[in-house]
Amino acid sequence: MLKTWTQHREKMAEALNAQAAEKAAQYAAQTERLEQRMRVMERIVTDRGLDVAEEIEKLRDAPSQPLN
Repeated sequence: MLKTWTQHREKMAEALNAQAAEKAAQYAAQTERLEQRMRVMERIVTDRGLDVAEEIEKLRDAPSQPLN
């Protein structure tokens, strides 16, 4: 009986480890996507910094559009 219980606990531990590894891989992939997006945003801001500032000011001056 002890052997059966031990085997069950080992299988449960393996399943939990597999789930943790899968979540870690998902988080790593999501982090990579976010880092790529940030690099693009940084490039946009640094390459077109003045244009972006002007566009922001135009948006501030424009009347708000109601959401449907």
